[in-house]
Amino acid sequence: MGLIWITNAIYLEDYKIELAFNNNTKGVFDFENHLNQNIFLPLKDLEMFKKFKLNSWTVEWENGADFSPEFLLENLS
Repeated sequence: MGLIWITNAIYLEDYKIELAFNNNTKGVFDFENHLNQNIFLPLKDLEMFKKFKLNSWTVEWENGADFSPEFLLENLS
């Protein structure tokens, strides 16, 4: 498969972000059911969730939380 990274991320609504990857795949990832463990718990605050940014390979939040781009790609809707 090679290295995968996110090239663009757009907040849509609720806990959904549209993601574009370096392999030209695009889709929506709903994070809502993935925020129930330790570092992700603060992201249940929707205002904090909306403050993501792109680092060099994936989306990341102010508290350091991130998801691997491979996981996101495999679970797009």
